[in-house]
Amino acid sequence: MSSYEDYTRKSKVYDKTREPVGILISVGAFAQSRTPLGEMTVLDAGCGTGNFSRAMLEHVGRIEAVDMNPGMLEVAARKMAKSQADGRIAFHSAGIDELPFDDATFDGVMINQVLHHLPDEPARGFPAHRRVFEEFARVLKPGGVLVVNTCSQEQLRHGYWHYHLIPTAADALRNRYAPLEDLAEIFSECGFTHAGAFAPLDAAVQGEAYFNPRGPLDEDWRDGDSVWSLVGEDERDRALSKLQKLDATGELETYVARNDARRSDIGQITVLTALRN
Repeated sequence: MSSYEDYTRKSKVYDKTREPVGILISVGAFAQSRTPLGEMTVLDAGCGTGNFSRAMLEHVGRIEAVDMNPGMLEVAARKMAKSQADGRIAFHSAGIDELPFDDATFDGVMINQVLHHLPDEPARGFPAHRRVFEEFARVLKPGGVLVVNTCSQEQLRHGYWHYHLIPTAADALRNRYAPLEDLAEIFSECGFTHAGAFAPLDAAVQGEAYFNPRGPLDEDWRDGDSVWSLVGEDERDRALSKLQKLDATGELETYVARNDARRSDIGQITVLTALRN
């Protein structure tokens, strides 16, 4: 369950602006497993509306999908009713720090844009992250593959044009993301060998909707990026007012292009891979 986001409400519109970005990198990582890709059993930790599970089912044998939000699970289960009936996916209401599975159950674990929702303490070395990765190590088989879809600090600073409209919230969000070097250290301490980091440069988390310069004026668009749940009312009003003024003066497209310039060089997400020792 997100420590700051109302996904029960947003689950109804979430899929309007979300894409399973980085999925082919994840498939490539899982292909390094000791188990053939098509026979793998994979855990989707924090599955949300199931976009990543649905995409991954094209490549692996079976998925156990876990989330704590009933709205998200309802949407995911409805989208994949046939796969459930075929026994290829099952959904579980559970926390990712206390998984309802036996030791060494999975060939692979994936967690996609979830870690920043943990109620964590960066000053103490992200203890909630450590608990989660210890749990992943427990349920993974030796040699199993871990895939973590997250964002680098640089991507959060320069990969999302609309974050420049809401600097206070953007800072708050960035503070929730463990830096990549911290995650690599946590991997090692929790029984993993860090195997690589890959950033797709040609895709946006919100798909084509991301490129709509007037997108933030639409609440459904804002619901596709949890940063907006960290925006105070005053900051939101200032941001939308600025957007409307830029639009009225014909400067909006230039503003978006200037603040989106580095995204094509750094991407929006980074996929980390690791192997269970």
